[in-house]
Amino acid sequence: MSISWHKAGLGGVDSHDGAAALHAWSHARWLLLAGCLIAIPAFYLELLATSGAMLLTARALYGGMALACAGALARTAWSCRKPARYLDRNAFDVAIACGALASVIGGANPWSSLEWVLRLAFMAMIAVRIVVALHAYVEPNRLALLPVAGAIVLLLGGAGFYALEPRVHSYAEGLWLAFESSATVGYGDMAPTTPASRVFAVFVVLLGYGMLSLAFAGIATWFIGKEERRLRREMHRDIKALHAEIGSLHRDLEALRDALAPRHGGSGTTPPGRSAPADRARIVQTGAPPHA
Repeated sequence: MSISWHKAGLGGVDSHDGAAALHAWSHARWLLLAGCLIAIPAFYLELLATSGAMLLTARALYGGMALACAGALARTAWSCRKPARYLDRNAFDVAIACGALASVIGGANPWSSLEWVLRLAFMAMIAVRIVVALHAYVEPNRLALLPVAGAIVLLLGGAGFYALEPRVHSYAEGLWLAFESSATVGYGDMAPTTPASRVFAVFVVLLGYGMLSLAFAGIATWFIGKEERRLRREMHRDIKALHAEIGSLHRDLEALRDALAPRHGGSGTTPPGRSAPADRARIVQTGAPPHA
């Protein structure tokens, strides 16, 4: 990954590391993504918990997320030549794993103001990690998967608003509110009113806006790549034409040299403007010009 991701704590495995580390990271990054996705239902189950069973389920999901993230990081670090350097390059993922572990033993609902801030910051990190994980699909050959991922976000967002927002009376209205939120349109006909739906709207905006940004970036990359391929073809055509012209000039020069060779070779005469070898030696020795 790039240096900017490295500074953000999302550096992945160093490209100069061993093949085993690169192979382990190719699986670990998707396990990290799965762990981050688990955090979304866990957060809302704990937020809306009305029974001990719901709270226990949320804690179990957080525990599964902590195991998934920690296992992915530990497996990759074990395969790296410098595990400490790998963990430093991926401090963001380490913080997510620690946050998931802390959520397992978190305070009871309702949360205090400090716990609200910490949990919202943790979920914001989750949203950023999901968007970064999907960044690989900006590549033109994977561009077709972005609309599918965007559609999944909208479908889940519609279901979430339908379950969390009392003013949403149908799944279609929830889907419309999810589209308004993800596209940051804000028509004003609907708006989240409860704390749960507002928090959910924050994540829909982050994920939806991130998906749209990735989609537009991928489309721009595709157009730029297409223009670059056209310019490359034109350059190759011009280079071939230039090579053909140089080859033609070379052949003409060879033909001219062959035509002049019989005139100067084998006749015993000296070409105009040139001195015979003996005359040149005499000029060097005496300084006198050769006789006519």
